[in-house]
Amino acid sequence: MCGRFTLRTPAADLIEIFEVARSFELTPRYNIAPTQEVTAVREVDGRRELVQLRWGLLPAWSEAATGGPPMINARAETAADRPAFRHAFRSRRCLIPADGFYEWQTATGGPKQPFLITLQNEKPFAFAGLWERCRGPDEKTVESCTILTTDANDRLRELHDRMPVILPPDLYGPWLDAHIEDAEVLQSLLKPYPSAEICLRPVSRRVNNAKNDDPNCILPPETQNTLL
Repeated sequence: MCGRFTLRTPAADLIEIFEVARSFELTPRYNIAPTQEVTAVREVDGRRELVQLRWGLLPAWSEAATGGPPMINARAETAADRPAFRHAFRSRRCLIPADGFYEWQTATGGPKQPFLITLQNEKPFAFAGLWERCRGPDEKTVESCTILTTDANDRLRELHDRMPVILPPDLYGPWLDAHIEDAEVLQSLLKPYPSAEICLRPVSRRVNNAKNDDPNCILPPETQNTLL
């Protein structure tokens, strides 16, 4: 699954990596949490754009942005068939840029230990996402998103049996292409990222609190006693 992630990469770099038509100021994020605004890339009329979406998908038929747990993740194997996701899976797919995400490991006799997962080369990457549009309680349009998950690779299975779908750059185009609607073709893109390209390291338990969003979140755990 994916419940927290980071995006420290400057907007100028994201423009180049994802070939977007426009951008906006971005503050480095070290602990992005559900229901917060996240940066996403989507394709509209053949052009990619960078947008801010609420993390926690609200189906098109939703009438309010409240009630029930936020749908921050969707299983890649079943999203095409589930009522909440199937419309977005067919025609409203997006990329969600990140440069790390967190997973927790149960610790004997103590709180869970968080790990930061990145690529071996420390470069930014993209989660496969879905986005939707619905009417909020104030009659304003609410745009929201979810991150697709798949089976964990061998490297991450020691922490969790699921992991977010990380798309390699050569699949950005096919994933964003609204002309591709075949569920089997799309699902074939959603595979566990290779273990050899993944790096994970323990970090401070400061990240456990979603209110903490600063560089200290990604420090080694031996610093946590002075930060909590």
